[in-house]
Amino acid sequence: MYTELGYGSESLQIPVDENREQEIQRGPCGGTCYANEILQSLNTDRQSGLFTDVLLRVDGQTFCCHKVILSSRSSYFRAMFTNGFKERDDHVVDLHEISAPVMGLVLDFMYEGRISIQEDNVEDILQASDKLHLYSLRDDCVTFLDGQLDPSNCVGIMKFADMLSITSLSEKSKKLMLEGFEEVSCHEEFLKLSKEDLVEYLSNDDLAVGKEEVVFEAVMRWVKDNGREALKDLLEQVRLPLMDPAYFLEKVEMDKTIRESPECFFLLHEARIYHVLGDPMNSRRVRPRSLMDVSELIVVIGGCDQKGILKLPYIDSYEPRTGRWTALSVFPGYTKSETAVCTLKNNIYVSGGHINSRHVWMLNSQINSWVKMASLTTNRWRHGMVTLKGQIYAVGGFDGLKSLSLVERYNIFTNSWSPVTPMLEAVSSAAVVSCMNKLYVIGGAAEDYGNTDKVQFYNPEEDIWAYASPAPFSKAGISGVEIDGKIYVVGGLMSAVFSYRPSTDTWTEEASLPGPLESCGVTVCRGKVYIMGGRGENGEATDKCFVFDPETKTVSEERPLRRSTSHHGCVTILQYGRI
Repeated sequence: MYTELGYGSESLQIPVDENREQEIQRGPCGGTCYANEILQSLNTDRQSGLFTDVLLRVDGQTFCCHKVILSSRSSYFRAMFTNGFKERDDHVVDLHEISAPVMGLVLDFMYEGRISIQEDNVEDILQASDKLHLYSLRDDCVTFLDGQLDPSNCVGIMKFADMLSITSLSEKSKKLMLEGFEEVSCHEEFLKLSKEDLVEYLSNDDLAVGKEEVVFEAVMRWVKDNGREALKDLLEQVRLPLMDPAYFLEKVEMDKTIRESPECFFLLHEARIYHVLGDPMNSRRVRPRSLMDVSELIVVIGGCDQKGILKLPYIDSYEPRTGRWTALSVFPGYTKSETAVCTLKNNIYVSGGHINSRHVWMLNSQINSWVKMASLTTNRWRHGMVTLKGQIYAVGGFDGLKSLSLVERYNIFTNSWSPVTPMLEAVSSAAVVSCMNKLYVIGGAAEDYGNTDKVQFYNPEEDIWAYASPAPFSKAGISGVEIDGKIYVVGGLMSAVFSYRPSTDTWTEEASLPGPLESCGVTVCRGKVYIMGGRGENGEATDKCFVFDPETKTVSEERPLRRSTSHHGCVTILQYGRI
């Protein structure tokens, strides 16, 4: 066999052993070594200025280069030299936003595939590789930064990653900021966060803090360094009601910066009312964060069985965070349904019902034990009960003969009930909700046994009732809850979630349910509306649990109840440890 070496028009025939030819093609270490040798040779030529055809001018310094090498490694240069840009025919190309030392390192990488990435040059190299479309070098820099992430630098790396749209690095930095917030907030970089970024982190339920006091102290450090113009916006994200009352009084209310900021007073007032009066609130500022030593617990109380015949003695708690159901202490001595339930100071109050319809019981959540309280002044079931300004109101209902307009109020300090001004119209099985310091009664069954669309509201300061805009439905067997100044209503065999905003006196249909329900349990947990059990069109109870998210306007299905239930009570309390 022969190989031919050509020199102009002449050629020389040389006999070659076949095995020897194969050895020459493979080379002693394969094509990679051969390619590296060529690149190393070209890099030596570049450094000597041999055979180069373009000068890169960077930061006042010039670099001799080969267009073919630049174009083969960088789509930025390939486009520059092939797509009709003026640089295609220019011998000198000016590059900006890159320093000369970094350009030297980048050229070494382009020619030889080697570069020394260090803490003091990684950001500059990453910016240069991003600009020049050197994606493998960019990935190497990202990997380096990923390995360097810690609480002292994650804020700066997150900002840098966001600037260059490096999603993976940005997300990992933000995750570290959430998971290590307490340590992150003690470093200098934390003070360089923008107000907008800090608000985003403080509002996140997954912010990993054991106590809200940690968040407050971080906010005050940031304010001290950046000025108090953003104090209100930041303090709104701190869950002041969840602080230890003594800490709140000593460290928050007495803080000089806060006392000199009148725009923050409403936040202090909200927390003070919660600490002193114990009113349940559905503001996000009373929503425990995921890793706090306190969590929200839904409690389902009594009710009727699937056929609506038997009254259920069960009291069950459900923790959405874990999906776990737990049995609590049952009613002492007997069972009942169509009671009214509410919470005050994190204890559960149950009043009325078909049997012993004046009795009022309190479940102490700390010791899981029932205590009998002062009885109602009127027999009632299918009524509503809510907490407003530290007092409990029992509203309307049915006494076995007629719907009631009577309203009475419970004083926790004197353990006594007293009447207040009756409603304008008697109703039972209505939605009764406290919202924006007023008591709202929506729909219900009226005295003539027909259903009404009327909305009545009570002002406790003036002890008077008035009408609001009627509901877009006339229904009984409905339930309502409040979140952030907005009332949500379900039930009445409707397949929709409706909302009413008292501030604008307007109604809206928010979302559709999988099917019609009535006499269901409704409560607020983790900022969402939990719709638990209830009866369908066939008159039978269900064990299904649906969750409506006010932010996304979507309905999803959650873990079912332990049994099919209707006409039951449903409330949310805070769990400190286990009850």
